[in-house]
Amino acid sequence: MSRPVALVTGASAGIGAEFARALAARGYDLVLVARRRERLDALAAEVEAAHPGTHVRSLAKDLVDPHAVSEIASELASAGVDVDLLVNNAGFGVHGAFAKSEPSSQSGQVALNIAALVDLSRAFVTGMVERGRGGIVNVASTAAFQPLPAMAVYGATKAFVLSFSEALHEEVRRSGVSVVALCPGATATEFFDIAGEKASVGKRRDVRDVVRTGLRALDRNRAVAIDGFANAALANGVRFMPRGMTRSIAAATMQAN
Repeated sequence: MSRPVALVTGASAGIGAEFARALAARGYDLVLVARRRERLDALAAEVEAAHPGTHVRSLAKDLVDPHAVSEIASELASAGVDVDLLVNNAGFGVHGAFAKSEPSSQSGQVALNIAALVDLSRAFVTGMVERGRGGIVNVASTAAFQPLPAMAVYGATKAFVLSFSEALHEEVRRSGVSVVALCPGATATEFFDIAGEKASVGKRRDVRDVVRTGLRALDRNRAVAIDGFANAALANGVRFMPRGMTRSIAAATMQAN
């Protein structure tokens, strides 16, 4: 019997790399996607050494490129590879006032955090539904639960990911396919190298905790998984607050950091 295949984006570091390790331990072969070829190759070597029999395919792609997803799908189809689990982890955010930001950084967030995620989901969910099995983990954020002044576009993209994932979950949940929106808070990754330290709110969780939360939710076919008790309490508590108060608190928090 052939081994299941998991495709992980943003796999060169952080949450993506930890998903790769955890899924290899579960018996998956891997397709790793990120921009940095040397990081992917190093991770592939690590995983194959730790889990003999695991096959890892590295695809160095910049998912901001609108052609990247079709290239990935074409390469895998030509190789006869079916994707059984898709982990849409690639994404980035930038801290700062929207009016003073670089236009390319804002459009890049939309291209990566939303467009690539949607395109990858569409590329592989059809096969999953036809086979009657599979899963998608879309990495959203606790930023999805309220507007995020100083990271306005990032917060909005993650709100999209949350809404899209919940809707897709309902569409396919009776077909044998699971869809999870994984919502971490601040996590100890390279995210803040791009976003800036001011984007960090609260104690940073370990990537292993985040991945365990996501895989547990996938196993239970839960639509939304918020990592960490404090993060869950904060995200769920927002619904009981007036919108104006939510915006004000978020603005004060982000500007204070």
